Amino acid sequence: MSARADGVRAGGACAGAPTDDIAAMDHAASHVDADSHHDHAGCGDRDHLMARAERVCAAAGDTLTPLRRRVLGLLIDAGGPSKAYDLMARVSEDGVPAKPPTVYRTLDFLMRHGLAHRIESLNAWVACGHAHEHGTSAFMICRECGASREMAVSAVASALQQAAGSAGFVPDTTIIELTGLCAGCAARRP
Repeated sequence: MSARADGVRAGGACAGAPTDDIAAMDHAASHVDADSHHDHAGCGDRDHLMARAERVCAAAGDTLTPLRRRVLGLLIDAGGPSKAYDLMARVSEDGVPAKPPTVYRTLDFLMRHGLAHRIESLNAWVACGHAHEHGTSAFMICRECGASREMAVSAVASALQQAAGSAGFVPDTTIIELTGLCAGCAARRP
């Protein structure tokens, strides 16, 4: 099973995209090409994502080192969820021995800077194509082809924060994952 992306990439939302989160999910799904598993809403290329990563790191007073750049590039090129040990093997293919702590520290750095997200249920990482105006993300994960799509869910996140506050709970992290069938796999079902 190949992990192919139908994930939203880099900034630029569709001009016709609704602001309501549920309507936005439906709208984003309307952009999926069932044959390619690629979501054309907000496509961004590797160079654009790398340039954004450089800007984000510089603004934070950090550096996108060659290893950080390589791992981010691997996440972008994968187009879907990647496991840490797969990333380690790919980095090592370049002749640079990569140990688990090094790759995990690099992934932590990318997550702290909003350049990658961890999909908890898969214990895998994906590159983030949003400019992080969205705050909390949700991931739709296809159980058949492995594709994942990131989407902003600010209204859902706000409701969760309010419910947690009412209960006196102070959350550290909000992770929303939906597992099911992507539009392409659902369309191929009898």
